[in-house]
Amino acid sequence: MTSKQRAYLKSLASNLNATFQVGKSSLTPELTGAIEESFRNNELLKVSVLKNCMDDPGEIAQMVAERTHSQVVQVIGKKIVLYKPDKDKPRIVLPK
Repeated sequence: MTSKQRAYLKSLASNLNATFQVGKSSLTPELTGAIEESFRNNELLKVSVLKNCMDDPGEIAQMVAERTHSQVVQVIGKKIVLYKPDKDKPRIVLPK
């Protein structure tokens, strides 16, 4: 992903509310499955890491990206933005 594409996705994500929250139990298989399921309807997701989660948001972002085969767009503070294009019908057209 180029920096221009990443900047475009960041601008789209700025209007999104966090769809998922990572709490005290950190990244559970159920949460990972729910995020994977959500990628069927959305290509861009925002995840919030709550204050009671002791894990690093950057590490959580990498784990989620690996498990869901998505890409980390950005990690700012305790907010994570993930992108996974739809294989059949991509709705977000990235700039070249």
